[in-house]
Amino acid sequence: MVAAIIAGAAVAAAAYAGKYGLEAWQAFKLRPVRPRMRKFYEGGFQSTMTRREAALILGVRESVAAEKVKEAHRRVMVANHPDAGGSHYLASKINEAKDMMLGKTKSSTSAF
Repeated sequence: MVAAIIAGAAVAAAAYAGKYGLEAWQAFKLRPVRPRMRKFYEGGFQSTMTRREAALILGVRESVAAEKVKEAHRRVMVANHPDAGGSHYLASKINEAKDMMLGKTKSSTSAF
């Protein structure tokens, strides 16, 4: 008799666990999809470009070889070139970032 009660309680516990497991699975499937893309910098540009901001724009580290800076500049510029529908403002910032990383900065800021 006691064994039957214990077996019944075990079956009921398994049924409730299964029910809540299915509900959790349905909720998991209905969750909003998050893109699996790299998160980009969401802030605006600073008034005077820093080496950190230049590295963020080009997608490189602050201490990187000149060849890597040139490759990153080419890659970012192809994606944002004004002749291909990109912005002149972004192109100037990308060029300014390259100059900053290569140590060719002037005391002035971009044309915009």
